[in-house]
Amino acid sequence: MAKSSKIDVKGTEITILKNLNDDFISLTDIARHKDAEHTDTIIQNWMRNRNTIELLGFWESIYNPNFKPLEFEGFRKQAGLNSFVMTPKKWIESTKAIGIISKSGRNGGTFAHKDIAFEFASWISIEFKLYVIKEFQRLKADENNRLQLEWNLQRTLAKINYRIHTDAIKDNLIPKELSKLQIQFMYADEADLLNVALFGITAKQWRDINPEKEGNIRDYATIEQLVVLSNLESINAVLIHQGLSQTERLKQLNQIAIQQMKSLVNNINTNKLK
Repeated sequence: MAKSSKIDVKGTEITILKNLNDDFISLTDIARHKDAEHTDTIIQNWMRNRNTIELLGFWESIYNPNFKPLEFEGFRKQAGLNSFVMTPKKWIESTKAIGIISKSGRNGGTFAHKDIAFEFASWISIEFKLYVIKEFQRLKADENNRLQLEWNLQRTLAKINYRIHTDAIKDNLIPKELSKLQIQFMYADEADLLNVALFGITAKQWRDINPEKEGNIRDYATIEQLVVLSNLESINAVLIHQGLSQTERLKQLNQIAIQQMKSLVNNINTNKLK
């Protein structure tokens, strides 16, 4: 299910649709700023222009490998003539376009990729376009700040659980009279147990693969991976207390990581974080 957001531009509510990781803006809502009763006509009039057809065609040529250039050239030659009529549905079906989406039913309408939608807003009003861009940028900044906050929260939870994890190692796995270096090695060994269970590689292997990156493998983890990592740390502490060997624990932790990652990736509530 596509996620939608709304922005208010000079009293006009405009829907932003997240589709395949790209932002699509409602042309219907933008047209409503000019004439709320004839939004479809306004969009069709815009699409009759030669400049519009060229914009749509060139955009598709860049981003859409399945675009039909011959159909585009046909429309391009006809654009501007009094007899030429173009609708979103006709454009999409004839050229296999992906830059425009036509949705029916409740909360439906015509949506376009932000690159195209900004040009449509400019056709409606240069001033209105600038306000649309301003509010869109504000929305994206808010989303990025929220995502960063959520990532930091999960990173903090993972660090807190890591203390529980290391305490369990200290109480159950580290023999007495070990040197500090041996203790550190034991912690690193157990940390890599979780790395292998979740990421499939050790910290050193990750650094060897990514010599240009700063930090460690966990600094580049997704929100979903950090959630699972936090859970694995707590579970591993319990397994250590139960006296399971590293081999036994690694097998169990890997299965748990696979199960939890599948659940998180497919869970609609988790997708709302994106």
